[in-house]
Amino acid sequence: MSEKFSMEMIEQTFTSYKKGQLFDGVVVLKRDDGVIFNIGGKNDAFIPKADFENYALVKIGDRFKVLITKSKNEEGLIEVSKSEADSLTLANQNASRLKLGSKFSFVPTKANNEGLFSKMGEYNIFIPFAEISSSYIKDVRNYVGKQLDATVTELDKENKSIIASVKLLADQIRETNETLFWNSIFLNKLVKGQVKKIMSYGAIIEVGGVGCFLHISNISYNKIEKIEDVLSIGQELNLKVIEVDRQNKRVALSLKALEISPKKKAIEELEIGGNYKGIVVKLLKFGAIVKLENGASGLLHISNATEDKQTQIYQIVKLDQEVEVQVIDKDAEEERVSFKLN
Repeated sequence: MSEKFSMEMIEQTFTSYKKGQLFDGVVVLKRDDGVIFNIGGKNDAFIPKADFENYALVKIGDRFKVLITKSKNEEGLIEVSKSEADSLTLANQNASRLKLGSKFSFVPTKANNEGLFSKMGEYNIFIPFAEISSSYIKDVRNYVGKQLDATVTELDKENKSIIASVKLLADQIRETNETLFWNSIFLNKLVKGQVKKIMSYGAIIEVGGVGCFLHISNISYNKIEKIEDVLSIGQELNLKVIEVDRQNKRVALSLKALEISPKKKAIEELEIGGNYKGIVVKLLKFGAIVKLENGASGLLHISNATEDKQTQIYQIVKLDQEVEVQVIDKDAEEERVSFKLN
């Protein structure tokens, strides 16, 4: 009676085999193309050779779980997969360990106006639309197939259901990053950032998860017509912090501050005691500004142009006049040069 009952049960089980079901079994035959795997009674299945990570190690008598992938192949055998069963088992284990507030990663397989849908093993994952992002969502379908991080907000292990929030986790990470950023930012600090947005007058650079501003005038010493000519979205940059406003949560950056300015470079080229030709570009009460041929500018003080204290600088040199001067002092860091009239 018990034997008859067992055979009937086996036959019923055989007819109920469906794709996606898990079964325990044993390897009964190893072939060149794969193994014959018994999943109960006279019910044999086939596992392709490619399904195993190392087919050489597989032997008759090995027992493990398999997942049905195809009801029957050309030989009339049910096709099963060990690798997919292993992945499903691992996913179920990971899902069963989740708790309220747990963080996890997933890939949405479906999206609509209700939200995002996915699975972790046999667990169903749902992200309500309002919990996807704090930003405007143009098309929720763009999230399908992309890995996302979320935190569990509701968990029903009996019905294997997970409701989670991508937005909540992103907000928590953002707050943490902002705290770390403001605790570590300071004037003249060298930072790394990524271009996030380009405007006609500058760009938003993300540094440590915080948006900072790079004005067009601080990109290069050369004149820039369009920022897009020198910067692109996603570009990684090394920059220098030139302004920190903690009260208003603003940070200004500079790209050109990491370069030697043309003026500083020109001053470094000068030799103290050297004689150079230049043009008077500005007259002051106490002297004149002279610009040399290499681009360096400096002050010709009235006392270095004449010994007569009653004479005015405009009586000695004129605007746009070519003069020959001698460098008597320079400071490249301060971009300062002093001249004496020859």
